[in-house]
Amino acid sequence: MSEHDFGESSLVEHLVELRSRLVRALLGLGVVLLGLLPFTQKLYNALAEPLISQLPNGQTMIATNPAGAFFAPLKLTFFVALFVAVPWLLYQLWAFVAPGLYAREKRLAMPLLVSSVLLFYTGCAFAYFLVLPAVFHFLTTFSPEVIAITPDANAYLDFVLAIFFAFGGSFELPVAMVILVLLGWITPQQFKEGRGYAIVGIFVLAAILTPPDVVSQLMLAIPMCLLYELGIHAARWLVPSSVVKKACGLIPGSAGPCPAFVG
Repeated sequence: MSEHDFGESSLVEHLVELRSRLVRALLGLGVVLLGLLPFTQKLYNALAEPLISQLPNGQTMIATNPAGAFFAPLKLTFFVALFVAVPWLLYQLWAFVAPGLYAREKRLAMPLLVSSVLLFYTGCAFAYFLVLPAVFHFLTTFSPEVIAITPDANAYLDFVLAIFFAFGGSFELPVAMVILVLLGWITPQQFKEGRGYAIVGIFVLAAILTPPDVVSQLMLAIPMCLLYELGIHAARWLVPSSVVKKACGLIPGSAGPCPAFVG
């Protein structure tokens, strides 16, 4: 077999493996979705609880679109299924890329993968149990009495999903910092020295991602500041010193000088 034929055969094998992993991922997601469909109403009721608990007794949501009462819970069920199936989806991704990784890369990739999932779940849980009740309490407390708060079911779902993704994504900050250090683009010491700029950037980002109220902005910015510190320590612990020293220009072939590595 020629080198050209071997390359084509290898490409076909990779494409077949990719298709197999995609099919398995979608089947797993479908099974979870089918299992959750009978609980569609309960899922939406649970999601609406942080707001309903702050409204006057007997006041509920409305559906301005005739089909909104049907599609909003169904849309939520799909996102919950996706949320629950994330470990299975990431496992299929890992099974596809792992054979091409070195042993050291596998040892580093697995903690990052698990940490990213746990941090995203933590961010969503933090948003549901702490942020949403505080935000809705703030908004309902300071709204004028002549304005009746009757939120639309679809609009409420979009609002809450945006909050979940904002907090879930923001809680990935330590993982992103470790990856940047692994790539040799920055060092833990540079993260430490740029702490002041990072805090300002975090508060600006929190103001952009959250609703226009001080409560949610602080409840996103403060955990992100703590996660920034966690990211510095995680990078020092997980990333081999040789990677950081190369980025600092301490060994031949590196990018150039930078602040000294602090182990």
